[in-house]
Amino acid sequence: MSIILTETAANRVRTFLDNRGKGIGLRLGVKTSGCSGLAYVLEFVDVLNEDDQVFEQHGVKIIVDAKSLVYLDGTELDYVKEGLNEGFKYSNPNIKNECGCGESFHV
Repeated sequence: MSIILTETAANRVRTFLDNRGKGIGLRLGVKTSGCSGLAYVLEFVDVLNEDDQVFEQHGVKIIVDAKSLVYLDGTELDYVKEGLNEGFKYSNPNIKNECGCGESFHV
């Protein structure tokens, strides 16, 4: 099982953590939401939970809980700038369907 973090995304996460002044990494998870069923969740992590899996790439830790990892295995997290918009982009090989607005997905 794995999560892939691009160097661009790692640099952005590192900047966020440095500006925050604390934290061991970034949690990538899913929650029930939207018209397709699941939505991505990103949050800072200060303490690990028992069921957390830690993936480290480019000096940044991505933490995923066991329940979310089933839906996120193989996902690549990138940070992209497109015109005036910028943000994290998910490439999840497990997705079978997405809603029209791109906010939620189904596996």
